[in-house]
Amino acid sequence: MTHSYRQPGVVLTDRRFTVPLEHHRPDGETIELYAREVVASDKTHQDLPWLLYLQGGPGFGADRSVGRPGWLGRALKEYRVLLLDQRGTGHSTPAGRQTLPLRGGPAEQAAYLTHFRADSIVRDCEAIRAEVTGGAPWTVLGQSFGGFCVTSYLSLAPEGLAAAVITGGLPSLDAHADDVYRAAFPRVERKVGAHYARYPQDAERARRIADHLLHHDVVLPNGYRLSVEAFQSLGIVLGTGDGTHRLHYLLENAFVRTPQGFTLSDAFLEQAQAMLSYARHPLYALIHESIYAQDARPTDWSAERVRAEFPQFDAAKALAGDEPLLFTGESIHPWMFECDPALRPLRETAGALAARTDWTPLYDPARLAANEVPVVAAVYHDDMYVDTAHSLRTARTIRGLRTWITDEFEHDGIRTGGPRVLDRLLALVRDEA
Repeated sequence: MTHSYRQPGVVLTDRRFTVPLEHHRPDGETIELYAREVVASDKTHQDLPWLLYLQGGPGFGADRSVGRPGWLGRALKEYRVLLLDQRGTGHSTPAGRQTLPLRGGPAEQAAYLTHFRADSIVRDCEAIRAEVTGGAPWTVLGQSFGGFCVTSYLSLAPEGLAAAVITGGLPSLDAHADDVYRAAFPRVERKVGAHYARYPQDAERARRIADHLLHHDVVLPNGYRLSVEAFQSLGIVLGTGDGTHRLHYLLENAFVRTPQGFTLSDAFLEQAQAMLSYARHPLYALIHESIYAQDARPTDWSAERVRAEFPQFDAAKALAGDEPLLFTGESIHPWMFECDPALRPLRETAGALAARTDWTPLYDPARLAANEVPVVAAVYHDDMYVDTAHSLRTARTIRGLRTWITDEFEHDGIRTGGPRVLDRLLALVRDEA
């Protein structure tokens, strides 16, 4: 059953699909997928080509926008757009602390979650394409992890693609998670340095907050334990276009004077909670490192192990000397499953995933080398989330891929520069087609 309704300038249609949990067992267990069809209100009866949008993540549902903002408005000039909630996210059989116990214990939950990576998402797309397009290939736009999925799509089912557009999401084809994080921590350090250069007053503010957390037990309103490591992880925003400003505004009003002396303000704690909680996207924390796993090596809490190789990120050592407190970036750690009430019931499940040794390949280098699909990729210079060197090495591997390398935008350029970014990339697609 579908339901259509209107917003300013667009007609939206809710669409639901049933797909196998394991695509190699089509007669086995099924899950539900949800997607929102969007078409310009003046084009509802036109026979338009389809554009499938794959959100970044993993673990985030598709954007819930109103009307036709940013890149979506540009896409609607020539496409009918399908915004897919990838399996486990949004309305697509969500996976989190409330639903995963239906699978059984931690071992069963971990086994279930192995089916929520890029290869399964691609096969979901192919399973619904015939119903959506009548069998015609579609153009796919992948942001960040969505670009990882597009690269898998080009490997597994290129016949389903009329063209492929990747923004900030060209993955390494063979890097282990350890390689990813060894490349990431120096990038994060540069971003933190750039933040302190812009807002030098924040260096002392961050040290003061960290010192407070090292000497006090602080619990956020939702029960999240705000450790100093959790505070440092707020640096994840520094890879976005407005992230440095958001972090600055968070830090500037961190303390308030009370009858008992200065303490962290309710306003700071509330904002930190919104930024730290995984209640809305638990799948991100659960499977984040597994999106890099492709062989018999376990991920084994890669970010936590690799972080130990970079002692400058140790808060206590920084405060004991004159070094600035370094924030961290996009990484998942075991302590998150102790601090965050949305993740605590899943800590054994996360541990079981970190120990797995039966990961399957996500990409096919030989097929990518023979690619015939027009494909373009925006590669953001010094992207904090996806290593630029890894992306460019992959770009040279995919036959015919054209890159647009830019330092005008950060990783979320499709959001901050939407129409301009998409217009540039679609022009490259047309040149390549």
